Amino acid sequence: MTVQTFNKVGVIGAGAWGTALAQVSTLGGNTVILHAREPEVVASINGQHENSLYLGGVRLSADITATSDFADLAACDLILAVPPAQFMRATLSAFKPYVRDGLPVVLCAKGVERGTDALMTEVLEDVLPEASPGVLAGPNFAREVAMGLPSAVTIACEDEALGARIAATLAGPTFRPYQSTDLIGAEAGGAIKNVIAIACGIAEGKGLGRNAHAALITRGFAEMSRMAIALGARFETMSGLCGLGDLVLTCSSPQSRNMSVGLALGQGQTLAQFLEGKVSVAEGVQSAPAVVDLGRKHKVELPICEAVNAVLTGEMDVSRAIEALLSRPLKSERA
Repeated sequence: MTVQTFNKVGVIGAGAWGTALAQVSTLGGNTVILHAREPEVVASINGQHENSLYLGGVRLSADITATSDFADLAACDLILAVPPAQFMRATLSAFKPYVRDGLPVVLCAKGVERGTDALMTEVLEDVLPEASPGVLAGPNFAREVAMGLPSAVTIACEDEALGARIAATLAGPTFRPYQSTDLIGAEAGGAIKNVIAIACGIAEGKGLGRNAHAALITRGFAEMSRMAIALGARFETMSGLCGLGDLVLTCSSPQSRNMSVGLALGQGQTLAQFLEGKVSVAEGVQSAPAVVDLGRKHKVELPICEAVNAVLTGEMDVSRAIEALLSRPLKSERA
């Protein structure tokens, strides 16, 4: 049975991931409008078909039109929301005058809002209750997606028919969406894995070896799963692309912004030194305090996330944080 696709896709957020998703969205012959805050990004995309600030060197489709005016997205029948998690609320609020009842808004940012400890679906419900929510997550580096290298994602929608339409709209020869109805699982895994990736980067930077790296991924997956299930996710979601898959990718390559933060910290840089001059956001840095708060609220132990947060806030240095993790009481692996 042929699934009807959407025809006009709006992408909000022209960082590397938003630009890559705009590129993917053109593959089915869709009209794609990409909203960017920076005038120079709009000019670069419309003039040179390249996002030279965030994704330099990747040729973009001429079917992408960039704009800095939300009104240009008013006629879109599908929205992909890709601003950094800490700016999601303000961005959706600015877009609100152009939202129709039932407009599908797919959340593509990974993080927990500081101050409220809200997941992005909760932010969407607060700001745009009239929208139909979805979540897109998975193990993907933006540059590889934009270059057309093989990639897969989870698209989560409670409405399976809507999820099928979104998947059909975005699917391409090298971009494969898998459907889920577990929105919380799709977004919680992505938020927590960013913090675990910082821990893996620290271990890499300190030269702690592959054993430590494997242990961090495995125990990080346990933390991620415990937290997500406490929030209402299903375990099978956590073992899929948007959970384990995303965790493994993000923790295994310095291409990951979050892992690269940890790598610098492990090598002795301060957070301020690493962030100086950077235009891209490492979501784990911003989300770590909120993830730890969520754990405390739900009485979920998150020792790796807590150690990372302590390093980021300056409460502990890297060596002390590693010592604290290694000296925790012995316990069952299932605990």
